[in-house]
Amino acid sequence: MPSLLEALERKYFAECEFENANQPELHKRSDLPNDFTVTKCGGRMEFSIFIPRLSPLTSVPALLVLNDCDIDCAGDFDSIREKCQRVRELDLAQNKLQDWHEVFNILKHMPRIEFLNLSKNQLMNVPSALQAAPTINLKNLVLNGTYLDWMCVDALLQNLPVLQELHLSLNNYTSVLLDAADEGSCQCVPQTETASEAEAKAEADTETETCCNLCQGRRKLTQAHGALQTLHFTGNPIEHWEEICRLGRLFPRLEALVLAECPIKSLQATNTAELDSATASECHKYFPCLKLLNLSCAQLNSWADIDELAKYEQLQNLRVKHWPLWETLECTEHERRQLLIARLPNVSMLNGGGKISVDERVDAERAFVRHYMDKPEAERPARYAELLAVHGQLDPLVNVNLKPEKRVKVVFTYNDVSESRFVDIYLTVNDLKVKLEKLIGLAPNKMRLYYLDQDYKEFGPEEMRYPNKQLYSYNIQSGDEIIIDAKK
Repeated sequence: MPSLLEALERKYFAECEFENANQPELHKRSDLPNDFTVTKCGGRMEFSIFIPRLSPLTSVPALLVLNDCDIDCAGDFDSIREKCQRVRELDLAQNKLQDWHEVFNILKHMPRIEFLNLSKNQLMNVPSALQAAPTINLKNLVLNGTYLDWMCVDALLQNLPVLQELHLSLNNYTSVLLDAADEGSCQCVPQTETASEAEAKAEADTETETCCNLCQGRRKLTQAHGALQTLHFTGNPIEHWEEICRLGRLFPRLEALVLAECPIKSLQATNTAELDSATASECHKYFPCLKLLNLSCAQLNSWADIDELAKYEQLQNLRVKHWPLWETLECTEHERRQLLIARLPNVSMLNGGGKISVDERVDAERAFVRHYMDKPEAERPARYAELLAVHGQLDPLVNVNLKPEKRVKVVFTYNDVSESRFVDIYLTVNDLKVKLEKLIGLAPNKMRLYYLDQDYKEFGPEEMRYPNKQLYSYNIQSGDEIIIDAKK
């Protein structure tokens, strides 16, 4: 398998070979510029222009893409430093890299690098000796599909102090085994005891100690990484929001969090074995800087989860597509958007659309008040009272039905006998004749029909001579008259 150096030399430094056994005879002519030559080919003369050959590259471009090249090592570091002095972005996805020492040596000899993609490399765990690795000025690291364990992620974070964006998608994480909380906050069991539990205090203390030891054995308490601003966590089968809260404590200045296609079932910390009720209701405090959150394809099925999102004061950009909750609502997509906007006062962009205007928010809030004003008190969310105080008691909208009537009551007259009947306005003239045959006993091909508009009787009746014309095209209304006449 090639080294990184060999792969980039193949791509950027391969010598061009020109093989021509029979060189044509070249002639110079005084009447042509020096850049022109004349080639004698048999009986004809061909002109060609001389273009000087460019010198070979001395360094690769700032963006170096070497994905899927079977690279398993770095190669000669001096040559890498010489050829890659301009590289700022390096894509090594889908290669055969396994040794983290090789990766860090690559970064060490590319001093300007800011972006590194190592997705789908079978990287081994970071050795303890790497803790003494030189500081790397890397700002964006992509580790999708590498299945690194959390101890490895922690070791990397400690060696990347200026890292601003981290991609950990598709790594099959079901929990977060890093936490930046103090050891005293490990609440594996409720901390309060009732009087009835006093007799079993010694046994409870033993169980608490055992549980905390188990918790600390699986989860590492580490230093928070304050530089990280963006975390991509898409496609990890994580279900509990308290696990996501650990990411908030681990990255306290996080501004963008992408959790698309994570089967999260609730945005409230429900595991009382780790969080008491007071802490569970304050999960939003772990994300004081969060501005963008993507929760599309989550398994959320309650408006209470939307109300939890309203507690994130800095949240401006939100994506909540493809929730089971939306499938249960009996409303249009526009009405659903209005209900969301009204519940989320801080969000200015919803589901990737444009910025929510002032008029759209006002309309949404008023629609929200009208939606819940006829609901029972128990079904009204807390946001209803807030918006009622802003917009006041609103009158219900008038339900105006602009659809045309499908059936109208028409007077049918035949031989001075009149009878009122309902008729479908989408029938054709010929269909109407077939139905009238049963009423008057006259064959359809033996009858003529005349339409008389009740508002324009002075103009007389209009013959309905076109058999395939539908009745609604005559603008028929209830009270109009159709006269039946037999052909002679």
